[in-house]
Amino acid sequence: MTDLTASLKKELQALKEKHLFRTLRVMQSSPDAHVMLDGRPFVNFASNNYLGLANDDRLKRAAMQAIERWGAGATASRLLGGTTDLHARLEDALARFKRTEAAAVFPSGYHANLGTLPALMGAEDTVLLDRLCHASLIDGARMSRARLKVFRHNDPEDLERTLQRIAGRGRKWIVTESAFSMDGDVAPLPDIVSLAKRYGACTYVDEAHATGVSGPEGRGIINQFGLEKDVDVCMGTLSKALGGMGGFVCGNRTLVEWIHNRCRSFIYSTALSPACAASALTAIGLCLSDSARRQKLFRLSARLRQGLGLEPASRGPAGPIIPYLLGSEKAALRLSKSLWEKGVFAPAIRPPTVPKGTARLRFSLTANHSDEDVDAVIRILRHV
Repeated sequence: MTDLTASLKKELQALKEKHLFRTLRVMQSSPDAHVMLDGRPFVNFASNNYLGLANDDRLKRAAMQAIERWGAGATASRLLGGTTDLHARLEDALARFKRTEAAAVFPSGYHANLGTLPALMGAEDTVLLDRLCHASLIDGARMSRARLKVFRHNDPEDLERTLQRIAGRGRKWIVTESAFSMDGDVAPLPDIVSLAKRYGACTYVDEAHATGVSGPEGRGIINQFGLEKDVDVCMGTLSKALGGMGGFVCGNRTLVEWIHNRCRSFIYSTALSPACAASALTAIGLCLSDSARRQKLFRLSARLRQGLGLEPASRGPAGPIIPYLLGSEKAALRLSKSLWEKGVFAPAIRPPTVPKGTARLRFSLTANHSDEDVDAVIRILRHV
């Protein structure tokens, strides 16, 4: 055994002792509200398949037809030869969906954030990040070499104090999620945009967990607040409510042309597969034409939140992410195991995914859950 292996084993043991060790669960079914794990049926509260589209026959047919026409993979980067007319149509549809001039599609949402932030920001700039921003936003901001400032979560007053302390010639960037991935709460975007205008800052908003879910037609929280013309960069994903795989960045045409020329994760990554592009294109159409899924999703979310005795969501109806805070990693693992034994899959969320002392279960609902699914988990938690 090499020194490296021995060292890694020691560090893995330390993770186990701190209740931070992670293992993979292997699924033997499609990712839906009910799944097979380790040969057993479970009600699944661990999916971001918010609209239940990942297993929708219309998306599967679109993906299979795309494979028949364009093949299994794009085979090259977007600039080298991996862009099909399917990719172009998807980007046009995303721009219309988000009510912007243009869009750029990436192989994943992580690619989108990891490449776009360094392409836009440099050493003379300052990035102001919400404390609970996703790892991809933090990593992208660090890679940009800009000065990094953190403001308290969803706190416009602290954001303004931070803006007032910034000096220098570079740009100021405010970076936030619109719907936060682990807490499910909504950013005060009107206040953030107002501060950006007052202090001459640019805005970068991650809509990964709002796209397809929030707003009258699932266009997102930026649209819900009517801020499409005020936000400089809108990022989103195709892998959650839209049920597929991929990420995107929307904005004006100059922004997208800059991404084409300066964003390393766009320039040097093989393009999104035709199957993923086709399924995403179909999912956007379903978002615009079918509001019943979103209505059911929010109704189920409110039912679970009320059943768990949680406070009503601020800034609109309760979204599909419902955190059940426990504090310690050990307590979160213990409760997750108890639910597992009763046929409910709700993994423990622990640091570094969430701040220390805020370990939790994260219940993630989909439109394919039923009232009975929600009531069952409420009953189990009351008894456990």
